[in-house]
Amino acid sequence: MGVLAQLEAWLPPAPPAIDWAAHAYRWQRRGARGWLDAVRQTAPIHLGDLQHVDRQKAILERNTLAFLRGKPANNVLMTGARGTGKSSLVRALLDAHAGEGLRLIEIDKSDLGDLGQIVELIRGRAERYIVFCDDLSFEEGEASYKALKSALDGSVSSPGDNLLIYATSNRRHLMPEYMHENLDAQHQPDGEIHPGETVEEKISLSERFGLWLSFYPFAQDDYLDIVRHWLAFHGCDTDQIHDARTEALQWALERGSRSGRVARQFARDWAARHV
Repeated sequence: MGVLAQLEAWLPPAPPAIDWAAHAYRWQRRGARGWLDAVRQTAPIHLGDLQHVDRQKAILERNTLAFLRGKPANNVLMTGARGTGKSSLVRALLDAHAGEGLRLIEIDKSDLGDLGQIVELIRGRAERYIVFCDDLSFEEGEASYKALKSALDGSVSSPGDNLLIYATSNRRHLMPEYMHENLDAQHQPDGEIHPGETVEEKISLSERFGLWLSFYPFAQDDYLDIVRHWLAFHGCDTDQIHDARTEALQWALERGSRSGRVARQFARDWAARHV
């Protein structure tokens, strides 16, 4: 009995029961065990808060609504400039459609090998789950790269019809690309080009996402529109919003970016000092 007690002390505790009433979860891991940890309070953001990404918003919501209604839908890869609303769009979709059965599971890149466990946990559930991996990119030789490729398209087992994968990345093909890889391309006498196997391997992962959405840096007027939106959100009046223009531009110049994230950060700072 003493030996058994010592062994139990070394074993990790059993994962907690899943709160299926929650709208969002984080995938947690302890040793060999993983579980869905309910998020009690999600960050409040609405689709109307995300401006000057109307095309991307419309496509992503259309795909998500098709998924919720049991129609064909695609896994989505969102790439492009930092701070332009990629991850915020996913959270805003949850805010808009959680009442229709949409659920969100956040997963770290290092845990992508556990996707099979997640599929089994939610298999048969009536809700529709988006597995969301933010800021996804891989270095050479990472094991989770192969796991994601298999989960997207290529595994003999089906992920079920109640799960999609949404990911954001600053890299279009998710992995670093080097100049020397272009030297592996073979140019045939008939003019046909055969890219090197290294390049093919890197492109093959991003191609398994059915939808690619690109996000671009904002123009100055777009950035100022977003600043005005968030200043109004924080209670600034018309005169205060007008007076903030010059400082908002200086703020963006110091940050080296005119993005939605920078605009919201400025609005918080300005409102704290003037409201």
